[in-house]
Amino acid sequence: MSLLSSERQHIRHPELGLSDEQVVEMYTWMVTARMYDERMLLLQRAGKINFHVSGVGQEVAQVAAAFALDRDQDYFLPYYRDYGFVLSVGMTLKELFLSAFAKEEDPNSGGRQMPGHFGCKRLRIVTGSSPVTTQVPHAVGIALAAKMKGKKHVSFVTFGEGSSNQGDFHEGCNFAGVHKLPVILMCENNQYAISVPVHKQIAGKVADRALGYGFHGEQVDGNDALEVFRVVKEARERAIAGEGPTLIEAMMYRLSPHSTSDNDLVYRTKEEVEENRAKDGIPILQSYLVNCGLWDDEKEAQLRAGIRSQLDEATVYAEKAPFPTPESVLLHVYGDDVNAGRQS
Repeated sequence: MSLLSSERQHIRHPELGLSDEQVVEMYTWMVTARMYDERMLLLQRAGKINFHVSGVGQEVAQVAAAFALDRDQDYFLPYYRDYGFVLSVGMTLKELFLSAFAKEEDPNSGGRQMPGHFGCKRLRIVTGSSPVTTQVPHAVGIALAAKMKGKKHVSFVTFGEGSSNQGDFHEGCNFAGVHKLPVILMCENNQYAISVPVHKQIAGKVADRALGYGFHGEQVDGNDALEVFRVVKEARERAIAGEGPTLIEAMMYRLSPHSTSDNDLVYRTKEEVEENRAKDGIPILQSYLVNCGLWDDEKEAQLRAGIRSQLDEATVYAEKAPFPTPESVLLHVYGDDVNAGRQS
């Protein structure tokens, strides 16, 4: 659907506890993430950065989920396409650019990690690694610590549907279910595990796997921002109430290639991509805001001009920023990091 269906044209966000300002802010972050992604692709094609993993088509669910969480207390374990999510919880465009350019100021790894491998202590974004789904057991462990300490926060972890077939996912779910831990697991089902379509990966629903581990599972339209917000909000309320985990399967479509190293038209058609582009949740939310009287063409133009200015500023800053020093490769390897960089 390219527009909201008639039965959903009524104003829904106040019923969910979202103010007008918040729903507009959600849209702002979605557009910001999309424009960031588009800028990264241009920079990679121009030879300015080496590599980019895109999140185009997945921003709506990411941002909506972030707004349903406690962004001052909860712990976040995003996967490598979650630019919309990390921006919504406090990472800046400048920080994302520093990572893409592999510069010393990069807060994720000091320029030593691939782009999209987020980690930020001040925002409680837990560092991920390249093997997929390893962040699920980590999220479960953080939830166990919260329960043991009597803390009222949850851990929130994302991953793709392909990686839900990994052992880490199942072991994490089993442990979380047995101990009724305050963890929310959100599968961003974008229909492809690199080049493998979902029908060759999974015979049923990812969300139904929660039944085997004794907790709630739910599938949601990942292009419907307000539905994702509702589902994640309810999952957090259950977790805080001691009712255990929730597995959410947000249905979406990866509109971009797997990465800048991928030719996606080898395994799918242009027609398929365009058919799914018509279901993109960003213009759907824009239409909703217009219907609510909260948005118009002038505001859209102002928003995009402002974001473009921020992107330009961040690009220039990151490109001019210094690279890590050669000796810094010795840091964070052994326990004595203070002196490691001084060793010959």
